[in-house]
Amino acid sequence: MSDLQQQDRSAAFARGLKLLQQLGGADRPAVLDLFESIGEAEFGEQCVGFIYGDVYHRPGLPLPERQLVTVAALTALGYAGSQLQFHAKAALNVGCTRRQLVEAVIHVSSFAGFPATLNALTALKAAFDGRPEDELPAEAVAEVPWAGIEDRYERGLAAMKAVDGEAGEKVAAALRDIAPDLATYIVEFTFGEIYSRPHLTLRHRELVTIAACVALGTALPQLKVHLHGLLNVGGTEQEAVETVLHLAFYCGFPAALNAIAAAREVFAQR
Repeated sequence: MSDLQQQDRSAAFARGLKLLQQLGGADRPAVLDLFESIGEAEFGEQCVGFIYGDVYHRPGLPLPERQLVTVAALTALGYAGSQLQFHAKAALNVGCTRRQLVEAVIHVSSFAGFPATLNALTALKAAFDGRPEDELPAEAVAEVPWAGIEDRYERGLAAMKAVDGEAGEKVAAALRDIAPDLATYIVEFTFGEIYSRPHLTLRHRELVTIAACVALGTALPQLKVHLHGLLNVGGTEQEAVETVLHLAFYCGFPAALNAIAAAREVFAQR
């Protein structure tokens, strides 16, 4: 390795260590001790430098939103409770609220299932222990397409149309000949109950949904629908791409490659 390459690696590690200290609130991140304990201290420093020193510093996705999509992805994975607890605390340390984190986990229930959500809520409870409650100002009531709609199905239709446009309606229509009740459940529960909840904007909900679909690795048709959905509610192509790149280090490169291929297809259709 050349002197210049070594300097670049050292600088990336220094950036990553500083950020990891901010996220975790500890001078010596435990992950470094773990790698050192198995004789891989150098690899641990490489990971910190690459992930936290380089990837986390990319433009296009602010730090609180990086933590929000990380929490969503780890919830969907379902097997990373310790990491989920760490990143929930990190999210609080960089400006996310308890309500936002709880809403992100509840939102994922429609995509990764209730067992994953229950496990994630347990991790959040541990992360919140000993921390102060949110100090929230009175929320302004946002103008939403489903405002004032009491009927759950009609409210769900309004929310689904706002997010997915015709794509959501086509999904529901495609189920009517074989499982019309499933279409009803999607409209009433996912959109009528979950999407219409406060504390997360529709843009944040679509970022969370994209993160869950990337993590699942088996939901490419739904990922495409919600990539369109993100763009429909004011998100950008850069935000979508940055979310996928960010999650490569939590969900794996194959999942990220599949998601980027889906994004390319969606962007070409716009």
